[in-house]
Amino acid sequence: MTVLSRAIEAMIFASQEPVGEASLRDFLEQNGASPEDLPQMIAEISARYDGHGIELVSVAKGWQFRTCVELASMLTTVVERPRRLSRAAMEALAVVAYHQPCTRAEIETIRGVALNQSVLDALLGDDLIVPRGRKEVPGRPVLWGTSGKFLSAFGLVDLNALPRREELLVEPVSAEAPDEDGIAPVSEDGPT
Repeated sequence: MTVLSRAIEAMIFASQEPVGEASLRDFLEQNGASPEDLPQMIAEISARYDGHGIELVSVAKGWQFRTCVELASMLTTVVERPRRLSRAAMEALAVVAYHQPCTRAEIETIRGVALNQSVLDALLGDDLIVPRGRKEVPGRPVLWGTSGKFLSAFGLVDLNALPRREELLVEPVSAEAPDEDGIAPVSEDGPT
């Protein structure tokens, strides 16, 4: 492992936030190495931690050391758990993630209920959403979008890693398929 590879490892380890690939490539270039060497260095660092308690993961368009998934449950009594978001906050956050940038009124329309200011404040306080400008309509409401911390908190490389709508829908599986008229067969015990 080269000195620069070790320096990359130290940069990632020392940072509280994921270290972006652009920063790592700039670091290599500033130190006389080719930025094209980064994938090989990342692979070497990652391989060194195979079977260890921590692993190198790609999140929020960068790299970060995290506890191995297999060991996380063992540490819940040792490490303080982050505050859980309320159902309303999770719903609002999902709307922002999938429809950003969007206004508070748009979030309320999609959710079908009013958005309590405390929910918005909690998302802002946790740095999960950030203002993304103002909409060019009367009143110029704030447009909201997700932050880099949102990507990191949910272990996403970028917004393209969000599950597609089709993946989130669950359709019940029936024992017998309906006929061509859409009517399910009925047994002696009633509908199946």
